[in-house]
Amino acid sequence: MEELLKEFRDDLKEFREMTDKFYAKEVTAKEYKGFSGGFGSYAQKGGKASMLRLRLPGGRLDREKLKFIVDSIKDYGIEKVHFTTCQTVQFHNLSAEAVCEIMEKAFDVGIITRGGGGDFPRNVMVSPLSGVEEGEYFDVMPYALAVSDALLGLIKTVRLPRKLKVCFSNSPANEPHATFRDLGFVARPNGTFDVYSAGGLGNNPRMGVRVAKQISPSDVLYYVRAMVETFVAHGNYESRAKARTRYMQEALGVDGYRRAYLEKLELVKAGEDLTIHVSPCPVKKTPRGELSSDELKELGSRVLPQKQKGLYALAYHPIGGVPQASKFAEIYEAVKDMEEVELRLAPDETIYFINLNGDEVKKVLSITADSAKNLFETSVACIGASICQVGLRDSQGALWQIIKEVRKHDFADKVLPRIHISGCTSSCGTHQIGTLGFHGGVKRVNNVVEPAFTFHVNGSDREGEERFGQQLGMMLEKDLPAFFVELGQAVQAENTTYDQWYEKEPKRLKKIAEKYFV
Repeated sequence: MEELLKEFRDDLKEFREMTDKFYAKEVTAKEYKGFSGGFGSYAQKGGKASMLRLRLPGGRLDREKLKFIVDSIKDYGIEKVHFTTCQTVQFHNLSAEAVCEIMEKAFDVGIITRGGGGDFPRNVMVSPLSGVEEGEYFDVMPYALAVSDALLGLIKTVRLPRKLKVCFSNSPANEPHATFRDLGFVARPNGTFDVYSAGGLGNNPRMGVRVAKQISPSDVLYYVRAMVETFVAHGNYESRAKARTRYMQEALGVDGYRRAYLEKLELVKAGEDLTIHVSPCPVKKTPRGELSSDELKELGSRVLPQKQKGLYALAYHPIGGVPQASKFAEIYEAVKDMEEVELRLAPDETIYFINLNGDEVKKVLSITADSAKNLFETSVACIGASICQVGLRDSQGALWQIIKEVRKHDFADKVLPRIHISGCTSSCGTHQIGTLGFHGGVKRVNNVVEPAFTFHVNGSDREGEERFGQQLGMMLEKDLPAFFVELGQAVQAENTTYDQWYEKEPKRLKKIAEKYFV
C-alpha cells in the first residue's frame, strides 16, 4: 500500500499541470473532466471553480480527518461543503491552487481522493451505524475497509468501462442500497453475506442480481475480483451511456449474467488466495451518565441508543446535506477530547456522532441545533445545477423553497415524508427509491420553457421491499411548495402520518398531484 500511495502522490504533479492548462483555457472542459474525475475533482458549471470529493471509506470521519476538514475550510476560505449520498464530503467553489493543495495535503491524514470520480472503483459504502447499531446482524465495517484498500490497488492496473460502486449492508434497512448497487454484500442473521451485483439507479435502473447466498465474510475479495473480471469481460467499452454494470443484465439476460459472473468467480477462486482475516474493533469506552427512557423521549428522535449499553449515536442532518462551513470547527472543538467518538456519514446526507455518553449527547445536541426539525426536513437533494456541470435543475434551491413554505404551516412530524430530489436523471439525490422523489428537467408551457421536475411515487430501498418509484407526471418548480402545503393539509386533517394516509387510499395522492401536473 505504501508504494501505491507514493505513486498516487507522484501523479499529483500531472493533475496540477492539467488543472493549470484547464484554467488557462488550453484544454476543453470535456478533456479536463475525463482526466480530473479520476482524482476526485471536477470543474463546476461555468468552468470558473472546482469541486473536490474526499473519499471516506464507510463514511468514517475520525478526529484527525475532521481536523483536516476544519483546517482546509479556514486556510482556503471554503464556504460550501456538501455531504453526498455516497458517504463522502465535497468541497465546492475551489480555486485551481486550492484544489491541488488540498488534494495533496489530504494524503497526510489518510484521505485519498483518487477514484473519487471517473471510471474507477468509487468510495465503498457501509450502513452508517455498523458496529454500534441495535439489531444489526453483525459489524460489516472491517470487511468494507479491507475491500476499499483492495479496490484502490486496481485504480492503476485495471481499465473499467465505467465506475464501480461497492457497498455493505448490516441489516434489512439496506441504507447503502446493497441489493441494487454494482456490487452489494448483504449481511444475514447467521453471520454470512448474500451477494448482489449489476444493479443501480439512474437511467434504466435495475435491481441487483443475487449471485451468491450465505458466503463467508472472509471470502468477500473473491467476489469483488469476480465482479471486476466480469465487468471487464462483458461491460460496454463502446457506449458510455450503456457502460454501467446494470446494462450487462440487458446484454446477457439475468440468467446469462449470473452464469458469466459465476464463471469468473470459479476462475478467481482457482487462482491466488484472497482470503481476508479481520479483527473485530469493539467499543471499549466506559459509559457515564446513562439516559433514562424519559430523558431519551425528551431529547427526541435524533438520539439513538447503541447496542453498547449506556452509549448513544446522535443524528445531525443539515438541510440538503449542506452544513454551514463554520459548523465543522464547532463540531471539532466539541468532540476533540471525547473518548472514542467518531463521525459517520450516511447515504441520506445525515452525519452521525457515535459512542457518546449521556453528558456528551447533550453537548453535541446543543451545537447541532440547526439540524432538520422533522422527517420532512431530512429530505435528500444532490448539489444541483448551480454547481454540477450536467445538472438541469437547482435541487438544493428547490428543496429550500419547499421547506420555507411548509414551515409556515407547522405540520406535525411525519405528516410529510422525506423526499428525494435529483437535478437530473442521474439519481444523485436517489429520487427513484424515495417515498416521493423528483428529477429535474424542463417543460414548455404556453411556448415558454419552464423549470420543472418529474414526480416519482412509492419507491423503497428496504430489503425485501425494494422498488423504484412510479413516474406520475411533471410539475413546474415554482408549484412544488404549494403542492406540499396542500398534501400536508390533507394528511394533517386526518390526524395521521403520510405513510398511513397513503396506504389507506393511494389514489388520493394522485388526485392532489394532478392539479399541479403540466
